[in-house]
Amino acid sequence: MRVLVSVASRHGGTLDMGTVVADVLREAGHEVDEVSPDDVERVDEYEAVVLGSAVYVGRMALGMRDLVDRQAGQLRGRPVWLFWSGPVGDVPGAGQTPDDVTAVASAVSARDVRMFAGRLERDELNISERALVALVHAEQGDFRDLDEVREWAAGIAGELAQSH
Repeated sequence: MRVLVSVASRHGGTLDMGTVVADVLREAGHEVDEVSPDDVERVDEYEAVVLGSAVYVGRMALGMRDLVDRQAGQLRGRPVWLFWSGPVGDVPGAGQTPDDVTAVASAVSARDVRMFAGRLERDELNISERALVALVHAEQGDFRDLDEVREWAAGIAGELAQSH
């Protein structure tokens, strides 16, 4: 099965998760293309899609929102899974799904939406990002659990095998 994995990531942490998903799907025998949301022109050539985005202050990356705006009709016509990353450390409200994520999931009729903890390295941030991080008291560090990402991707691979 041909699968698109498209991930919007500012500093690479979420992109790493997308690569894990793509690798698991390849290991399961699928043909996987990893394409940045800004570079996705069409999705009709894919039988399934996995979308991922970093979320900052409740907002998905602009590139992901634009992809969904451009391709929502095509995305709804195939199985789509959505993941997002963002919470780091012990952040109040980290377990809540942002409205932005809910809207995108609805627009593409996502089969599953999964939140994964993110990564924050202050030295990678620009000045406005540093101010935002200070405002919300985000904790620095890598809180990602790539085994959890692999497990989720294996579930997707299992669903694709059943539908094939």
